[in-house]
Amino acid sequence: MTITLNHFSAALVFSFFASIVFGITHRDNARDMVRYGAYCFVMFLGGVLVAGWAMWVLKR
Repeated sequence: MTITLNHFSAALVFSFFASIVFGITHRDNARDMVRYGAYCFVMFLGGVLVAGWAMWVLKR
């Protein structure tokens, strides 16, 4: 079985797992962990979208 990911899917998977680790290691209680993990996830994906847009603009 082989899993093939495009760039966005790979960034999505990385963002998900990195956000879990950041949430667990940077906050003390469960509610804050979930909130911070969700915040990191949104920021990762926002960064991916902004970087992709910037590269598209620079290419043109």
